[in-house]
Amino acid sequence: MTSLDHALSQERTFHDLCRAALTRMTEGAGEQVVTGEDVSASGADAEALGFHLRSYAKELSQEPESPLFFGRLDLADGQSHHIGRRRIAEHPADPPLVIDWRAPVSRTFYQASARDPQGVVVRRRFGWAPGSKGASEDLTGLEDERFAAGAEPGGVPVAETGGVPGEGAGGVPSSGILAAEIGRPRVGPMRDIAATIQPEQDDLVRSGLTESVCVQGAPGTGKTAVGLHRAAYLLYTYPQRLKRGGLLILGPNRTFLSYISEVLPALGESGIRQSTVDDETGRHPVRAQDTSAAAAVKHDARMAAVLHRALYGRVSAPVETVVVPDGSYRRRIPLDELERIVAEVRAEAPPYAVGRERVRTRAVRALQLQAERRSGPPGDDWLRRMGRSRAIGAFVDSVWPKVRPEEIVAAVLTDPSDPLLTPDERRAIRWAKPPRSWRSARWSAADLVLIDEVAGLVERPESYGHVVVDEAQDLSPMQCRAIARRVGFGSVTVLGDLAQGTTPWAARTWPGLLAHLGRPTAAVVPLTTGFRVPAAIVELANRLLGALDVDVPPGRSLRADGELSVRRVPDVVAATVDAVRAALAREGSVGVIADAGRVAELREALEAAGLGEAVGAAGPGETPRVSVLPATLAKGLEYDHIVAVEPAEIAGAEERGLHRLYVVLTRAVSRLDVLHRLPLPAEMRA
Repeated sequence: MTSLDHALSQERTFHDLCRAALTRMTEGAGEQVVTGEDVSASGADAEALGFHLRSYAKELSQEPESPLFFGRLDLADGQSHHIGRRRIAEHPADPPLVIDWRAPVSRTFYQASARDPQGVVVRRRFGWAPGSKGASEDLTGLEDERFAAGAEPGGVPVAETGGVPGEGAGGVPSSGILAAEIGRPRVGPMRDIAATIQPEQDDLVRSGLTESVCVQGAPGTGKTAVGLHRAAYLLYTYPQRLKRGGLLILGPNRTFLSYISEVLPALGESGIRQSTVDDETGRHPVRAQDTSAAAAVKHDARMAAVLHRALYGRVSAPVETVVVPDGSYRRRIPLDELERIVAEVRAEAPPYAVGRERVRTRAVRALQLQAERRSGPPGDDWLRRMGRSRAIGAFVDSVWPKVRPEEIVAAVLTDPSDPLLTPDERRAIRWAKPPRSWRSARWSAADLVLIDEVAGLVERPESYGHVVVDEAQDLSPMQCRAIARRVGFGSVTVLGDLAQGTTPWAARTWPGLLAHLGRPTAAVVPLTTGFRVPAAIVELANRLLGALDVDVPPGRSLRADGELSVRRVPDVVAATVDAVRAALAREGSVGVIADAGRVAELREALEAAGLGEAVGAAGPGETPRVSVLPATLAKGLEYDHIVAVEPAEIAGAEERGLHRLYVVLTRAVSRLDVLHRLPLPAEMRA
């Protein structure tokens, strides 16, 4: 038996030990739920304990079937630690068999290097069979990186790196296991990267809870994975603080959310809200479509001031004294005192609903002072009766009327008159056929963002302890304000790429967007080194950067593999069928991306060619090998093989079509096949 075989045998045996321990942990958690229900304690304590035990038991029972560790650290002090996705121990009080990747000691697994070993003697990576569910026999290989002379546990050959362990010539990972994991075919939902996190990614993942961070990430740099892993890290490190405030993941669309849905559960975190901005602001169904001119105005930051003035324009100065019957006595609040009350509350600028109640409370307080001077302090019943009196209610309604957010927005769109907007802008947003009332209005998606703005002025919404915002470059100022209200006093992780901005209001710089998010001082950290997109494809996409009107550094890739083909063909539909058939003969997922007007035609052609089963007939819980989708839905997704159809049509379909094309070209993990009959956009030509 070779030293490698011996080491593999030992690690497989250890994995069996860990599997048995995890099984006992799961069974023990179930038993604790039963026992915990009988604990003698106060009702609140018993309920809290029961919830905790049930959550923990559910978490363990839903643990995905996968290898229990992916790495090992041998330290200079003689200790050895296996690193995995969750902590595993024989007993909660025992030293762990496997350490959670988020634990402080695990950081050295990602950060140690020959220049800075951080007390690590040997870093071991484990190679598991593709698709392994954690059977010990699936452990097929291991590699050791030596950080100290003579460190060679078990006689296993060390992966010599000629410098920084894990990094060879040109920055390409020299670890075969690491390179294979990064380049593994993308089939199904997005997977976690706990085993392959790079040092610069780890720095971002482990940023503190109070830190707001903006990641400007070139395609394939793992910015989405960084955001999700940071969420998992924060939940692990600050459980009590985030339990109170919660954590929210915001993505650009439901397709994207479906794609990332399994990452956090695989990392041991479930029950995290994953949503879109439209979902968060969707108080009503979307039943209207704005013109491009109207949408541009409604998403403009000036609308916040327009709505603020429309809301507080309802507040008026009192015009007469208030007289309140009190038995046989009539109490009077002078006009000047009422004017002072309204002016003071306006100056304090509370939420509108709070201001309304302050006006009521202070008017009653004025009556209370009169009563105290006459006959001593009145009781609580008297105060409640004064607060509910018709005269006080009429006064409050006259100076600070109760409103609904929809009412304010409907009024603005029925007759926009604010001078902040130009005459053309007012015409653009004016309803052609105003509804009889706001109750019968047909709202657009942009209208709902405006309603959310007013709702936030009326009453502050509950906020989260941390919010992760992906594809943030496409957010409008008004959408950013909606997110900022949900961040409150928490922190935010902003993920995006200015070069991939495709909406008419997409950000061209980060400082402005961060200001609208309420985090103007957040650090902007660039990620330019890609691990997903091969170098040849990155170089093709980089040709577009000069025409995108954004200041971002060109991406670079550590992957010298990959294939790129740009072909002019007489019939793009027939060529697409041939390209998909050829791609299906190889491993991995296939994405066919075209302008929205071509999608149905391409899908029909693939089905007619007998490829329909690959396109859409996956079983329950499975993902089709081939996805045919419009360019507008490609953002954030990745496929092993991309067939990009008629780039000129994609680029010409919208104002920021070149940005959309940049997105499409950078979805490929291994192979990109560009098919065109029309001339390529000038920016793509060599």
